[in-house]
Amino acid sequence: MIDVGRADEIRQGWHRQEGRAPAVVGALLALCATVEWAVRTADAPPTFQLGLLLCLLALAGTLPLALPRPDLAAVAVTLAVVLSLVPFHTLTGAGACAQLVALYRLGRSSAQLPAAILALPFVALALSDPADTATRVLTVLLAALAPTAAWAGAARRARNEALESSAARQVVVGTLLEHTARGERARIARELHDVVAHHISMISVQAETARLTTPGMPAAGAQRLSAIGDTARAALTEMRRLLGVLREDAGTDTGAAPAERRPQPGLGELNDLLDDARDAAGTGTRLILRGLPGRLDPGIELAAYRIVQEALTNARRHAPGAAVDVELHYTDDSLLLRIRDNGPGPAAEPAVGGHGLLGMRERAAAVGGELRTGPAPGGGFLVETVLPTRSEAVR
Repeated sequence: MIDVGRADEIRQGWHRQEGRAPAVVGALLALCATVEWAVRTADAPPTFQLGLLLCLLALAGTLPLALPRPDLAAVAVTLAVVLSLVPFHTLTGAGACAQLVALYRLGRSSAQLPAAILALPFVALALSDPADTATRVLTVLLAALAPTAAWAGAARRARNEALESSAARQVVVGTLLEHTARGERARIARELHDVVAHHISMISVQAETARLTTPGMPAAGAQRLSAIGDTARAALTEMRRLLGVLREDAGTDTGAAPAERRPQPGLGELNDLLDDARDAAGTGTRLILRGLPGRLDPGIELAAYRIVQEALTNARRHAPGAAVDVELHYTDDSLLLRIRDNGPGPAAEPAVGGHGLLGMRERAAAVGGELRTGPAPGGGFLVETVLPTRSEAVR
C-alpha cells in the first residue's frame, strides 16, 4: 500500500527547498556579477555615474531571481539584460546565467508562451555587432540557449505532472484492488455459508438418520455411517473457522466471536491422515520413509500434506478398495513425494483437467516444485511431486 501522507510530506519538502533555491542562486549570481564587473573595468574605469548605472543594471539582472513569482522575476531580469545590451553593449556572464535560470523557471511554471516570447529578443540582439568580443559571445549564447531553457522548464513540469499522475493512478488502482479482493472474499464466505455448509450439514444429518432408522443394519455399516457423520461435522467445524478468517480479512462484522485459529497441518500430522484414510476406506495404506527426515519450511510441509490428502481422496473415490503407498524420500535439497495405488489405473482416475489434480499442481508450483501424474509401473495410478527443502528455493 502506498503511504499517501508520507508522499505528500516529501513533496512539500521538495517544494520548500525549490522555493529557497532561486533566492540563493540570485544572491550568488549578484555577487559574481559585481566581482566580474569590477574586474572588467579595472583597466579602464568609466565615470562614476556610468559605473554606478552599469553596476545597478548588473544587480538588476540577477537579484530579481529571488522574487517568488517566476513571471515577475523573468520580466525584470530580461529588461535589465536587454538594457545592458542595447544602449551599453555590455553583459556579465552572471547576468546571462540569471537570464537562463529565469526563463527555465518561467517555463516550468506552466507559462510556456511568455517564456518563448521573452527568449525572442536575444535572437535579434545576436544579429547586432557589439564591440566587445565577450559581450558578443554571451549574446549569441543567449540567443541559442534562451529558447532551450524555456523548453527545458516546460519539459520538467510535464515530467513532474506525469509522475504525480502516475502515483495517483497507483494509489487508485491499489485501493480498487484491495476493495475488489475484500468483496471477493466476502462473496466466497457467503457462498460457503449458504451453499456448501448447508450440504455438508445435510450429509451429517442424513448419515445419522440412516444409522438410527435403518432396521437390521450390520454393525460395520452403522460404524461407516457414524464415521460419515463425524467427518461431515469435522468439515463443518473447519469451514466455520475458514469463514471466520475470510470475514475478518474482508472486514465483515459478523457480530460473533473471532474464529478459532490453529496451526496449519504439516508432515508431522501425516500419520493421523493415513490412519483416517485407512479407517474410512478399510484398505491398506502404508507410509514409506527414505532418507533423513527433517523439519521443512511450513509452507512446503503444508503443500506436501495437502497433496497427500487430495491424492488419498482421489484414490478412495476413483479406486475404492485399492491399497495406497505414500512414499517420502528426503534428500539434501528436495523432497520426493509419491502416492501410488494398485487400482485400475488412469482409466478410472480423474481427468487431467480435474480440480483435484489442478489444485495439487498449483500447490506444488506455489512452493517451487513440480507434480506429475499418470499410470504407475505395474498398474495403478501414480502422483509424484518434487518439492524444494530449502526455503530460499521457494519462489
